[in-house]
Amino acid sequence: MRKYVGISIAAAFKNLQDYLVTNPKRQVVCLLLCACALDQVLAQIRYSVPEELEHGAFVGNIAEDLGLDVAKLSSRRFRIVSGARKQYLEVNLENGILFVNEKIDREELCEQSLVCFLHLQVVIENPLELYRVEVEILDVNDNAPSFPWSEFNLEITESAAPGSRFPLESAQDLDVGSNSLRSYLLSANQHFVLDIQTRNDGSKFAELVLQSPLDREQQKTHEMVLTAVDGGSPLRSGTAQITVTVLDANDNVPVFDRSVYRVSLVENAPRGTLVLKLNATDLDEGANGEITYSFSGHAPPKVRELFSVDSHSGEIRVKGIVDYERASVYELYVQAKDKGPSAVAVHCKVLVDILDVNDNAPEVILTSVSTPVQEDAPPGTVIAVISVMDRDSGENGAVDCQIPGNVPFQLHSSFKNYYTLVTSEFLDRESVSEYNISLTARDLGSPPLSTRKTILVQVSDINDNPPRFIQPSYTVYVTENNAPGASICSVTAFDPDSNQNAYLSYSIFDGQIQGMPVSTYVSINSDNGNTYALRSFDYEQLRNFQIRVQAQDAGFPPLSSNVTVNVFVLDQNDNAPVILSPLPRNGSVATEMVPRSVDAGYLVAKITALDADAGQNSRLSYQMLQATDPGLFSVALYTGEIRTIRRFLDKDAIRQRLVILVKDNGQPPLSTTVSIILSVVDSVPESLSDFGDLSLSPQPPSNLALYLIVSLSTVSLIFLVAIIVLAAVKCYKDRDSLGGYAFEPEPPAEVNSNPGNLSQAYCYKVCLTPESAKSDFMFLKPCSPGTPRNNAARGADNLALSSQSRCSSVNNGATTPNEVKLHSLSFLNINLLHSVCQVIFIFESLW
Repeated sequence: MRKYVGISIAAAFKNLQDYLVTNPKRQVVCLLLCACALDQVLAQIRYSVPEELEHGAFVGNIAEDLGLDVAKLSSRRFRIVSGARKQYLEVNLENGILFVNEKIDREELCEQSLVCFLHLQVVIENPLELYRVEVEILDVNDNAPSFPWSEFNLEITESAAPGSRFPLESAQDLDVGSNSLRSYLLSANQHFVLDIQTRNDGSKFAELVLQSPLDREQQKTHEMVLTAVDGGSPLRSGTAQITVTVLDANDNVPVFDRSVYRVSLVENAPRGTLVLKLNATDLDEGANGEITYSFSGHAPPKVRELFSVDSHSGEIRVKGIVDYERASVYELYVQAKDKGPSAVAVHCKVLVDILDVNDNAPEVILTSVSTPVQEDAPPGTVIAVISVMDRDSGENGAVDCQIPGNVPFQLHSSFKNYYTLVTSEFLDRESVSEYNISLTARDLGSPPLSTRKTILVQVSDINDNPPRFIQPSYTVYVTENNAPGASICSVTAFDPDSNQNAYLSYSIFDGQIQGMPVSTYVSINSDNGNTYALRSFDYEQLRNFQIRVQAQDAGFPPLSSNVTVNVFVLDQNDNAPVILSPLPRNGSVATEMVPRSVDAGYLVAKITALDADAGQNSRLSYQMLQATDPGLFSVALYTGEIRTIRRFLDKDAIRQRLVILVKDNGQPPLSTTVSIILSVVDSVPESLSDFGDLSLSPQPPSNLALYLIVSLSTVSLIFLVAIIVLAAVKCYKDRDSLGGYAFEPEPPAEVNSNPGNLSQAYCYKVCLTPESAKSDFMFLKPCSPGTPRNNAARGADNLALSSQSRCSSVNNGATTPNEVKLHSLSFLNINLLHSVCQVIFIFESLW
């Protein structure tokens, strides 16, 4: 076994240190020389061993070759790292000997490569040292040449001219170098000789050359033995039987337009990709002119696995996975043969150049990782040793490693494809407790491929971080009628500290909800923050409430924080509609009278109902459930109005009983029913005559609204003009008696004919609401006698405001005859306004 020993990095640096101490003026020059020589010290030790050695076979004394102390190998964590799938070599830490751990098969490890190396990395700690070791695996002649078939059959026409060549199936030898296939031998015969040729990659193949003409009438078959031998020691060989059948002549053979084709193919081309379409012609007709294509006999098996030839069209397509890393060029030998008798095959060569693409991402290997790191670790502390590799070639295989610039770490390149991760500044546990360092290895291909590996570096803490909730506040929606004890939400807080300082407990601050303690409504699990309802909520009584949750850690002293949880109760369809009108009288069914003479569409009655729920759950619909005569009355779906469908006939019953179903729009819907008895009479009493006038013709609701708006606008305009005219007349008649007081030409709100008697004025406020059937006057306070103009202006403002808010203010002063008239007119107009408000309320109900 051969070995080549380099200089140890540690020893070299020690000698360099001594040299620099004695020669301080040359330190800069030496540092530059060291940087230039760093790439030269890549393979520090090289061994050569043959393949197929048994377990325990000696490779070399690696400790002695590196100049290391054998006794310190274990304490310094001496180890080797290999990129191979198996651990072929191992080191005995007791004596420093590198030995074979598992039998090495060179053909499995390096396939057909002429040179086979096993790359090892030696890592030693305390201090950190890195060495590269290359072990050359030497080939032994353990494989004999072999043919894919033991017997070959060739058909040659008797008209074949001397010198015709017939390719033979190539033998395969898995060995390389001198142990690979060297030559072919042919047994003695009268007609054929063997011509041995060499491919571009150095492999051999044989062609059978016709030396003398064949005569089928003399001998129909010729049998020969083809022997393939290698150049190893001892020599190994393989044989195959060749049987030549002589055929009758076929005077025209297929002809290719070219003898050699050259094409390019991108690696990893999908299966079925067209590589080349061959074109051969035959001057014969019929079956003698029909050409079939196939691979020649000496086409390697690997070519047959990767490519296919269509026998009819001559198209060569991709069959397998083409990988540039396995082969950069393929030689395809294709033959064309017609279907006539005594057909002769012609051959051509196709060279397929494989174009490399960047299809292999870099591989990142973490050789050593030291974590956690104390926050007071000095800058330059080694965190990890990293190696990278890329199976592509050229720029596609050149790799560059980077880490983000916002972390307190740096990446140093020890030598080619090796990096060390070190700290660049002091760490701060209070700022960052751990770092997820994203290491990106990117090649220089186009487009570039990258591999990302995350290195977790943990930093060792005091309880200086209070808990923090994930959200600044929580909003929870709970459907009413929930089961007591049901979970309504979960609050979560986190603490950047670790261990006991990060253990959290949850609690709810004391408070009241509708006069009751919060603890009677909700509770919380102190361990996980799950919040539970202690009672069933009712939307109609409680629609929302608020609680405050505290999270406290277990550190010393403990730290805490709190968050607000807003709970909204959602409505559920749990209330059935309630009938407001018509109501039964004296415990009996509600009755209504209908004149017999009414026309179709007459409003008989209106069902009014209310649902305590909200939204769609309170939207009501009406339908006729039962009727004495279903064809006589109809009920509006959404308003509940009962109207006649047709005129009454003499045969119709005098008493009509209707059952109306009132149903909400909830899921599931709830409903109630109301019964009403309609009495058909010839005439309606005087008190009810106005009700009969409410019979409406079937007009669209929009016309009714338009009429009401026009009527209200007209009444308001007339009222405003009357007030302005009366105020102007009054001011004109009393201008001499008012002395120094002058009224502005705006509608007055306070009127008093004798300013000298304005000892005290009283202000009243009247509020008119659609829900009220009467006007209520509220006595506010005496008005100040010293500011009559302000009171008048304020009264005018109140009158202007009354048209928008339906409230008006009236000033009460001394009662002169003119003021009595004005006040009487004001009260009359107020009653008129109240009537208008009632009409508005009726319109809103109808709308």
